[in-house]
This record gives sequence, C-alpha cells and structure tokens, in this order.
Amino acid sequence: MATADDVKARVAALGADLPEVMGAFARLQEAATATGALDAKTKRLVMIGIALAQRCEPCLRVHVAAALELGVSRAEILDVAGVAILMGGGPVAAAAATVLVDLLGELGA
Repeated sequence: MATADDVKARVAALGADLPEVMGAFARLQEAATATGALDAKTKRLVMIGIALAQRCEPCLRVHVAAALELGVSRAEILDVAGVAILMGGGPVAAAAATVLVDLLGELGA
C-alpha cells in the first residue's frame, strides 16, 4: 500500500507527463491551502472530510498524515468522519470503518 510520501512522489512524477495541468493544479493547491479565514488545521480537516466522502484512499493518506503533523487529534479526524458519513451515507461509513481506521492505526493515531 502506498504511503503519503509515495502518493506525493507519484503526483509529482505525473508532472513530467502533464506539466501544464499539474503545474496549474500545484498553483491551485497552494492558493486553496494558504491561510485565510480558515487556518491550516481546519483546512486539512475539510480535505479529510472530502477525501473520505470521495473514498479517495491516496488523498486520505496524504491529508491524514499532514493533519497529524499539524497536531490534529484522532478524535477530531473521527468527528470529521462522522460528518462525512452523514453527508455520504453507507459507502462513506464503509470507507471510514476500513481505510480511515486502518490508516489511523498505521500512523499511530
């Protein structure tokens, strides 16, 4: 299973094949994650909720690892998972119960 660093490296490598698209994506990511009305921690929690709702395991790997580095707690991540389950239903509950919980255990959270 790919780690957060593996996912980041693969996305960066895709830039060689799609330089214009991935360059634009990198600029969008930088703008969207810059501190504004929401701080970095809150934005990472939003990203986790969306990644979970989309059932994007590579996204979860990157954003959960980054959130933990920012000091986000397991309880905060699981609280976001509860909101994602409310909005996304059974498929999101299944992803939270498997991918997210396994990932939190893997990362020691």
